[in-house]
Amino acid sequence: MERQSTYTATATIDEQGILTGWSEGARRLLGYDSPAVVGRPATALLAADGAAVRRALAGRTRWNGTVPLRHQNGTRLELGVLAHRRTSPTGATDWLVVSAVTARTQPPRGEPLEEWTFLQSPFPLAIFDADLRLVRANRRMEHALALPEAAMRGLRLTHIVPGAASEEADRSMRRALECGRPQEAPGRLGPDLGRAVVLTPLKDADGRVRAVCLSAPEQAQEPGRRPSGEAGAPAGTGADQARAAQELGEVTVPRLADLMAVDLLDSPWTTAEAAGRPPEQVVLRRAALRAVPDGGGPGRGSDAGSAGAGAGVGEAVVCPADSPPARCLTAARPLLYDMADPAVAEWAALDPGASWLRASGTRCLLAVPLLARGSTLGVALFGRHGRRGPFGPEDLRLAEEFTTKAAAGIEQTRGWSRARTTTVALQRSLLPHSVPDQAALEIATRYLPAASRAGVGGDWFDVIPLSGARVALVVGDVVGHGIRASATMGRLRTAVRTLADVDLPADELLTHLDDLVLRLAADESSADPDTETAGGIGTTCLYAVYDPVSRRCCVARAGHPPPAVVTPDGMVRFLDVPAGPPLGLGGLPFEAMETELPEGSLLALYTDGLLEARDHDIDEALDRMFIALGHPATSLESVCDRVLADLLSHRPDDDIALLVARTRALHEDRVASWELSDEPTVVSLARRYATDQLSAWGLDEAAFTTELMVSELVTNAIRYGRPPIRLRLIHQGRTLISEVYDASGTTPHMRRARIFDEGGRGLLLVAQLAERWGTRHDRIGKTVWAEQSLTAL
Repeated sequence: MERQSTYTATATIDEQGILTGWSEGARRLLGYDSPAVVGRPATALLAADGAAVRRALAGRTRWNGTVPLRHQNGTRLELGVLAHRRTSPTGATDWLVVSAVTARTQPPRGEPLEEWTFLQSPFPLAIFDADLRLVRANRRMEHALALPEAAMRGLRLTHIVPGAASEEADRSMRRALECGRPQEAPGRLGPDLGRAVVLTPLKDADGRVRAVCLSAPEQAQEPGRRPSGEAGAPAGTGADQARAAQELGEVTVPRLADLMAVDLLDSPWTTAEAAGRPPEQVVLRRAALRAVPDGGGPGRGSDAGSAGAGAGVGEAVVCPADSPPARCLTAARPLLYDMADPAVAEWAALDPGASWLRASGTRCLLAVPLLARGSTLGVALFGRHGRRGPFGPEDLRLAEEFTTKAAAGIEQTRGWSRARTTTVALQRSLLPHSVPDQAALEIATRYLPAASRAGVGGDWFDVIPLSGARVALVVGDVVGHGIRASATMGRLRTAVRTLADVDLPADELLTHLDDLVLRLAADESSADPDTETAGGIGTTCLYAVYDPVSRRCCVARAGHPPPAVVTPDGMVRFLDVPAGPPLGLGGLPFEAMETELPEGSLLALYTDGLLEARDHDIDEALDRMFIALGHPATSLESVCDRVLADLLSHRPDDDIALLVARTRALHEDRVASWELSDEPTVVSLARRYATDQLSAWGLDEAAFTTELMVSELVTNAIRYGRPPIRLRLIHQGRTLISEVYDASGTTPHMRRARIFDEGGRGLLLVAQLAERWGTRHDRIGKTVWAEQSLTAL
């Protein structure tokens, strides 16, 4: 019998309830392939009414419980799930839903004394097995994370408490397993835990490491006082505004207050705007809500926004002009209120946004504005119960200090979010908005910007139609992130398109691009010597040209990962492209390789962000990519979706560009060529060849124009070129291409003919008749080509 293994099923759901991600574990658990469910409502998988689930999730940032789901075979499964509501740096939100599937229903238990020691330890403890999945958690850890052991069992730490701290702890656990020595990982896994965790390897009698114990000392808190030696609270250090506001609550409750709320303005006020505000209502948005366990609000470590009725986290709060929050915002200074004051009591009784104060029995209220860089961002409200004294001068000083730090963090994340939005908009404007119309390749693309705080990078892709029915594919990756990387990407993409229009070979194109990067770097370094990765030094790029007539593909790369190819028989391999250096190093050669691709082959170009996922190494990523590419698919869009779904379990830390192309071929019945002599009398023969071939293709209406262009191109080759001379016609869908090759490397130019000149009008005539024309240089000789559209015929 096959041994059952523990695995994790994960899915992501956007705020509209649409499934956006589906892991391999989810497929194993419920039987649905990713393309069958991604893009569909998540409620379609429920074996019960979805309204109850929506009510359970409303206003929460995390939820765990049992959900009835429908397997693909129709059976009903009751599954324990853990759901996290995530907010990206740009403000977009979604849900990460995880469920652990384990063959072991109960974790191993020790002797009674050992069991009592583990369960009753004053320190939060958790045990993870050799696969880094939780098998035990004591009561302190359950309390600190506000999750029962059953909800965490079988999950990795990164799924229990997603974030940078858990990722670092997960890596330290792996090191503890490998080296057999205790490790320490910085970072706070929860608001009630310390700033670091200790990972201790657990060994059997033979000294082999079998598991890892995670211990996390709890954060010491003393109400009303700052701990000795603490210079300040870490308010505002989160990755987004909501986290910065929540950290303010973690620091101040119960140390300073019994409950608190943070309400933010959608658009910050300047000092002048705050002083001149008319007496109207103020609309804010609740960013945090926190209370001590017995205060009627959410307890320490519990979900924000679950405190009875009223506005939850993320909901709008409408405050009348005479309410304490509005007065505090207008005054731009702290204000202290007694809830027994009739005006305040009336506001608390009538305003739904103040229901949390009524429910908690608050006796005094302190409103402190969130001020940063001359702007008012919102207001923090602190409340105390009757059993504690009113706020004093020291409390006011602490509240101002904490809110100042929180406001700085919120303002920083707002600025970072604005910069990211600008960068994303710039990058999207520079990337191709659609794939150009061409018949050589079927193409699908994906671009995913990085979700890390470093910002959006400079990855790009491009599809460039070339002469002779050929197509160039480009994928590149600029070093760095932010506006500079996006701007450099735009310059390099423009340069590649310009060089491609000249029809340079792949290796020569990268050589010219390398020279350009060196010049850009020199210009930027002279202006700013401290500039890092100036001008795109270190950029990687891959350039490929596919010819549907010969079915050959020429590829060169500058420090970029090699492309993957899937042949029609399903075999997946990398193209053996010589690994040139990244751009900007100078003086090092680039080499191109050429290979024949059977019709229907799949070509995958990508940036390294696709292979740098957090939860697996490069070799595992390559295996997953090969499996995803080799799996039969009805469309290239499905191929892209499967590759991303199989390789990404989190939003990427680096940009990802993915370009997948399926090759087509122009068969012999669509291509005709003739060898011509260099005698002037051959021009009439060339015209006859062309008209006969067009008649065979059923293109008689194009014969007159084509005959004129062929006559002029062949005449120029005879007069100014060298033998051998070849004429080729290509019928590609709605385009007819006429080409004339000769062995001379001289580039023809249009010139203005004088009235009595007998020649000089040939190329001018070609330019007027053709939709586009040009010259393509080969290793020996050149080809002059002209394209005409058949749609108007």
